[in-house]
Amino acid sequence: MVLSLWRYAHLALAIISSIFLIILSLTGVILSVNAIYEKTPDLQVDNFETVNLAQVIPNLQEIYPEIISISVDHRGFVSIDAIDEEGESVKGYIDVNSGEKIAPIVQQSSFIQWTTALHRSLFLKETGRIIVAVVSFLLILISISGIALILKRQKGIRHFFAKIQNDFFAQYFHVVTGRWMLIPILLIAFTGTCLFLLRLASFQGENQEVNIPINETEEEQVLAAKDFPVFQKTLLKDVEQIDFPFIPDDPEEFFIIKLKDQSISVNQISGAITEQTIFPKQKGWERWNLDMHTGRTNMIWAFILGIASINILAFIYTGFVITLKRSKTKIKNKFKAAQAQIIVLYGSENGSTLFYANKVHQQLLAAGQKSFIAGLNQYQSYPEAKQLLVFTSTYGLGDPPSNAGKFFDLLKQYPQKQHVEYSVVGFGSKAYADFCAFALEVDKALSVQEWASPYLPAHVVNDRSIDDLLIWINNYIEKSLLPLATAASVYAEKQKRLHKWKVIEKTAITADNSTFRVTLKPLSRVSFNSGDLLAIYPANDQRERLYSIGRCNNLLQLIVKKHEFGLGSGFLYDLQSEQIIKARMMPNKDFNFPKKVKEVAMIFNGTGIAPFLGMIDQNNKQIPIYLYGGFRHENDWVKEYQKFAESKINQKQLVDYQFAYSRHTPGQYVMELIEKDAERFAELLRNGGCIMICGSLAMLRDVEKVLNDIVKERNGQPLSFYHDSKQILHDCY
Repeated sequence: MVLSLWRYAHLALAIISSIFLIILSLTGVILSVNAIYEKTPDLQVDNFETVNLAQVIPNLQEIYPEIISISVDHRGFVSIDAIDEEGESVKGYIDVNSGEKIAPIVQQSSFIQWTTALHRSLFLKETGRIIVAVVSFLLILISISGIALILKRQKGIRHFFAKIQNDFFAQYFHVVTGRWMLIPILLIAFTGTCLFLLRLASFQGENQEVNIPINETEEEQVLAAKDFPVFQKTLLKDVEQIDFPFIPDDPEEFFIIKLKDQSISVNQISGAITEQTIFPKQKGWERWNLDMHTGRTNMIWAFILGIASINILAFIYTGFVITLKRSKTKIKNKFKAAQAQIIVLYGSENGSTLFYANKVHQQLLAAGQKSFIAGLNQYQSYPEAKQLLVFTSTYGLGDPPSNAGKFFDLLKQYPQKQHVEYSVVGFGSKAYADFCAFALEVDKALSVQEWASPYLPAHVVNDRSIDDLLIWINNYIEKSLLPLATAASVYAEKQKRLHKWKVIEKTAITADNSTFRVTLKPLSRVSFNSGDLLAIYPANDQRERLYSIGRCNNLLQLIVKKHEFGLGSGFLYDLQSEQIIKARMMPNKDFNFPKKVKEVAMIFNGTGIAPFLGMIDQNNKQIPIYLYGGFRHENDWVKEYQKFAESKINQKQLVDYQFAYSRHTPGQYVMELIEKDAERFAELLRNGGCIMICGSLAMLRDVEKVLNDIVKERNGQPLSFYHDSKQILHDCY
């Protein structure tokens, strides 16, 4: 709860001030670059820090017959306004040791003046200055709330600079650079606020006039300028400006020296101080704040301020990316919690884990399951639940995400009244000692509930590895026989864009055949291969329907079975020739035809033949392929496949094919064909060949059982050995 408050405060402050922060940061970058540019070349003399006025003034008076003033700017550059021996005016930066003019005084460009005015007041004069001050103060609050979030994430100051989990670039950049840029950004905000306050009349303070006692003896003495005590003890670096006497040798004319903390008048004959005005301390504070805010006195600090200003812009961008990422996954529950049989719970800090959980939820709905998804903090009683699937990340150093912190209390409060099987999937990084610690705590908490038993062992995913996630997906598919996608691209957070496709052909179903073919042509450049997946959106929402494709004659081909109430199959069957649809192509590299393989056996049932038709059609290298398929009946549709296979045998793109028909008398299944050719399959795997399987999950389970018995008996290896060596590939549903 505390974390959420800090996060909402951080976000609210950023939203309120974002437009002004963008303007101030952009102008701040420009002014920082200008501050660096102004100090190149460096016109400060080597002994600037140690030379005093007793050394400088007499030397310059010998070179210039008339000096009006000498100024020292914030960079330590000394300029003079004088008349030379030829009566010419001299204005420029000088070397105080030689008196030589070394550079002209260049006024700021109109662009820099415009940028400075925008940065200081937004062209709104006093109102603008108030807005800038308020935004600077909000930046202080944003920084403080950001610190609080990091401290909460890292469990205190000890781990403030500990490694940050790289969930995604925007989040990683936002946190890591936020720590390193913390001090410069706080100083920018603090000094910006102080500058406004110190320029208010109520904060200005008053000059203090010092009563100088008259010393007649001191006033009557005559000293050379190099012997003036005040000149000897005043360093040039402490001076801002010296106004010289207008008439030499006139006791009524004085040197007026403006220092950083005071102003003094010096008798040009005796060197005595005749007037002294002490500036209020606020002037010094204002100068310090101005120097720190602008970096005008130090090139390195100006560079750091420029980087900090760029980082503020980056923080605004990455902050909103993080916010959008957390909110972009739209959750739709078709069933209420009380109706659902599969409950998907998520604990997600930055949105990634929610994305994966929602992907599973959507596919469960598409498979006809009564699935319900909610955050772990929304855990409650689920009277119809049979399964509980938990997807959760671990925040900070073993802590729950912000939407999961109440789960353990809710678990005690709402014991389920029926038996429920559970499976926990944890997301984290092995770079941390507390890798998936919260997920493992959830698994442990569920394991001691009397009403719960594990459906699958706790599973962990390192660095959002889709390969790690697919291990759990495959295990879940194998046990549940529910058709979740096994293509990595389905779980990619950055989905490829939709493409337009034209319907070239769509066949009709008949009384004895409910299968039809759809042929599509891409209307834009899109890469696809047999075995890839086509995602369609029949309800025009986020719910996808995935179909394995074949590529034949450079066209995309789908083989689909028409279901009476099937949303996806109904949508495809209603397509008309020349109609344009939008669909997403999802690469499925783990089920593309192997690039380097000696021979391939293809096993399918029903519409699982679709990718194999394309692979055989594209087998221009004439790699030996054996096709094994299972159908219910030998109808006209199947006879077309037979004709296709025979033509490909003649073209040496296929070695042979065998089909089994389960509804014939006697019935036969594809597993029996495999058992009959057991030696072929054993030898194929021994020699580095590949077996590809596409079709129903029930068929996959039965086929793998047969293959496992064959390779154990004939090759002395379990089927898992060939899975690990990527010789068994499958895409089943």
